[in-house]
Amino acid sequence: MAGSPRYRDHARQQLRDAIIGAARDLAIDRGWDAVRMADVAARVGVSRQTLYNEFTNKAGLGEAIAHREIDRFIGGVRDALFAHGADARAAVHAAVTFVLSQAAADPLIKSVLTSARGGSDTLLPYLTTRADLALAAAVAVLREWAEAHLPGTSPDDVTVGAESIARLVVSHVVLPLAPVEQTADTLADLARRFLD
Repeated sequence: MAGSPRYRDHARQQLRDAIIGAARDLAIDRGWDAVRMADVAARVGVSRQTLYNEFTNKAGLGEAIAHREIDRFIGGVRDALFAHGADARAAVHAAVTFVLSQAAADPLIKSVLTSARGGSDTLLPYLTTRADLALAAAVAVLREWAEAHLPGTSPDDVTVGAESIARLVVSHVVLPLAPVEQTADTLADLARRFLD
């Protein structure tokens, strides 16, 4: 039924997804600083007021984009970790490889990093100073994996190790210093030593 709450929720989610997708595409094309709410509204075919009703402001829309990207990355990390069971080195290596490879190929991350080098891209803090969203999600998935596959490991130790590894991975996304495989080897060895 068109007026049912379930239908309205579904329609609202589709609208949010379309807006986030359009804003992401514009950020890739122009850099986030050059994206205007009016341009996003025009691309989706809605009013600016609809965007403001849904996201409050441009920062809210940026946060929604960041959440979507984080969810996508964390899903891949979860798959990589769980595919290797209790083999901590292999699991962490696969997860780090996934994140670094995806980040290097992701046009939005490339755009954010490139824009930030030439000015100030306000999406960059989601990778750096406001990376708490990504770090919390990464720690949660690493704790979930450890609880399932390393039951004797202290949850506090897992949290400290997971946060440390996640911060190192983020730093290599922002400023890669070595090939993906080499970085994954180094961080996987570090994780194994920590968990041992």
